[in-house]
This record gives sequence, structure tokens and C-alpha cells, in this order.
Amino acid sequence: MAAVNREFWAPRAWVGGRWREQVRLAAGADGCWAAIDCGVAPPPGAERLAGDALPALVDAHSHAFQRAFVGLSERRDDAHDDFWSWRDRMYGVALKLKPEQLRAIAAHLYAELLAGGYSQVCEFHYLHHDLDGSAYADPAAMSHALADAAQDAGIGLTLLPVLYERAGFQAEALRPDQRRFATTPRQVREIADALRGRPGVTVGAAVHSLRAARPASIAELAAACDGPLHVHVAEQTAEVDDCLAATGCRPIEWLARHAGLDARWQLVHATHATPAEIAAVAASGAGVVICPATEADLGDGLCDLPRWLDAGVPLAVGSDSQVVRAWPEELRWLEWGQRLLHRRRNVSAAPGVEPSSAAGLFERVRAGGGTAAGFTHWGLEVGARADLVELDPAEPALAGLPPSHRLDGLVFGAPAAPFKRTLVAGRWAAADRGALRARFEAVMRDLWPAV
Repeated sequence: MAAVNREFWAPRAWVGGRWREQVRLAAGADGCWAAIDCGVAPPPGAERLAGDALPALVDAHSHAFQRAFVGLSERRDDAHDDFWSWRDRMYGVALKLKPEQLRAIAAHLYAELLAGGYSQVCEFHYLHHDLDGSAYADPAAMSHALADAAQDAGIGLTLLPVLYERAGFQAEALRPDQRRFATTPRQVREIADALRGRPGVTVGAAVHSLRAARPASIAELAAACDGPLHVHVAEQTAEVDDCLAATGCRPIEWLARHAGLDARWQLVHATHATPAEIAAVAASGAGVVICPATEADLGDGLCDLPRWLDAGVPLAVGSDSQVVRAWPEELRWLEWGQRLLHRRRNVSAAPGVEPSSAAGLFERVRAGGGTAAGFTHWGLEVGARADLVELDPAEPALAGLPPSHRLDGLVFGAPAAPFKRTLVAGRWAAADRGALRARFEAVMRDLWPAV
């Protein structure tokens, strides 16, 4: 057994997929859980939690720089507004940011994510080059800015530098307003290697999308990647139509046939998937990352959640464009979207197995998020990193609920983030959120002086 570095005791904790009473949680010197015991009195010297303990979750898909665009795209001046018009406006932010500004934006965001119940963020990072598209003296400068921001806030980071080569299936190169994104498979590996070994940082890689990368480059990157490998796929119906026209396959179908899908792969969005595609993903062992709030905000559509669940595909959630920064609200909208679509309740529940929609979804995204971030273990279990969130015992929305229904109330009846504090690798996240916010506000004044 690993040496115990710090002990905690919770009146109730979510262990093994259910609430357990009087739980001792011992963190080792390596920042992982060394022991977890249920039904025990508080050990001498253990820190007693006032509220119940839940596993912190992984935010499995983030574009940190887009936090600077939240609230600034909610007006329509033309006859039509959709994902593609939003994307063009979002590029205006991407073309302005310098490394120190990205660090300030990301640090503020990461502090918000910690308050929202996350302790690890997967950064799908494609903002690599200088304002004019030329390489920085340090090609990993923007990636280091993100790692510095994660350290400032106290959150764990999985960095996923992105392969981005072309503007579309028929394009030879990127558009001028995509000039900061350009990478080759070799450059992606070099950026990952530059961050490898930084404390608190895990590295993997990403393919922006099938439209943005050549098949040979996807194959080269996949062959060299020894960590999680993420890709945007089937988010928009126009993307599906373009892929069919260019390749004769739907996007997920193409990945299943040609990309060698395995457990490293995480298909981000996968909104427009056929039953055959879902079955192929399930057979491959790949996971899916759903971003309910962003997909609603952008008008992407609703995924076939019942089939993903029935197929046993690993699932995770992500904050993506940052319109929501707390996992309870993401789970709420994941289920609520299905209720609106199917016109029935508790779509995610499994009667006879797990009757609680909240518990079923929470357990799926707890495990799936850990895999998406590159961890073998995740949650309140021995060997997993010593992370948790403490529920605020004074939260009025949870008052009077029987313990067995507390997670249901948290997801479907409480504010977005009724948490008191977040533990990361055995230490409470304790960044000065006021100072991080002040830095963020200064950057926002520089970015949007006219607004």
C-alpha cells in the first residue's frame, strides 16, 4: 500500500457508483488515492468534510480562447445565423490573441471549471502561431500559455495539439483567417513533446476534422500517437454531406473504415450518427465526447443518446465553446434534450439496472472522461488521482432530499455548480479567483474596446 500523505473523512461519498456512509479517503504522496474505506469513524488527524464528496469530472473538450467570445455572439443582424456564421465571427477572436492574453483567459476559465466540478480539462488546442501566421520562436508558446494557466488555476490539463491542414475537403490549404492554425503531423508531435513531463500536464493529440486534414496525415499522426487522440466529427449536417460527396462515406463511417479506431480515439460531438456507425464505434472501443450546451447554442442538433448508451460506448462531456462551465448543467441538458426530442422522461435511465438518469449519466461520463483525458483510473477509487468535489452543505436546493436522491437533485434541481471546493491531486484548489478575473477583464477590455 502506498504511504498515506493526507487523510479526509466525508459523511457521505460516491464510491462504486453509489452513496456510501462515513468514508475515509487517504491520498498518497504521489497525489493518488492510496486507500478508501467506508463505514468508518473519522480517523484522528483526518480532515473532516462538511459536505458530501463526489468524484470531480473531466471536461473532455475545451477551446479555452473561446471564453473571450461568450455573450458576444447572441445577436443576429442578417437573415440567417448558424454554426458557420458563428465560426467566422469566432475567428475574429482567434486572430487577436497573444500568449499572455491566452493565459489570462484560460486561467479565469479554468478557475470557473474548478468551481463547476471539473478537476481536469482536455484542451483541443489549434491556436499555435503568431498573429500573422508565422511560427513563434518557441513553436509551443501558446501551449505553454495554456499549461501556465492551468497551473495558475490549479486544474489538471490534457493538452491535445491539433492537426489542421486545409479549409475543406476540396481545399489545398487553409483560409487566411485560419493562418494561426496550420500544423503538420510532425509539428503536432513536437508541440506535444515540448509539454511532455510538465507537472500536471498529460499530452495526446487531435485531428481538427476530416475536412481539415488529409487522410495520409491522419494515418501518420495516429501511428505516432501514444496518448488520447480526439477528433471533431459529424457535428453539422453540412459536414456530413460534404464528406459523402468527397469520400463516398459519412464521417464516422470513414473513420471506422479507414482510421483504425481504437480505445485511444475520442469522437467529439458525433451528433449525426446512424445506427450502423454507432455499432461500428462500439466495436472499435472508441469513445464519444458530447457537448450538450455548445451543441444547443450552435444549433447543431441532438445526438442519438439512447443508442450510444445501449451500445455501451464510453461517453464524456465537454464545455467546448464555454457557454456553460459546470458539469451538472451539461448532464441536465444532455437528458433534457432527449426528453424534448422523444417527449418522454428519464430517457437515460435503465430500469432494473440504474433507475436514476442522473446516476447513470454521471457514472458513464466519470469513467469515459477519465479515458478521454488519458487516465486508466478516475474517481473515488484506489489508484486514481486524489480528486473530488465537496457539495455545499448549505445549498438550499438539496435541503431535505433523502441521501439516495441527492445526485438527482444536484443534476435536475440545483444551480449549475452547488460545490464548496475542489480537490486536485490531494490538494484543495486555492487560486485567487479575484486576481484571475481581474486579468481576464483587462484582456477583454483590450479585445473589445468598441463593444
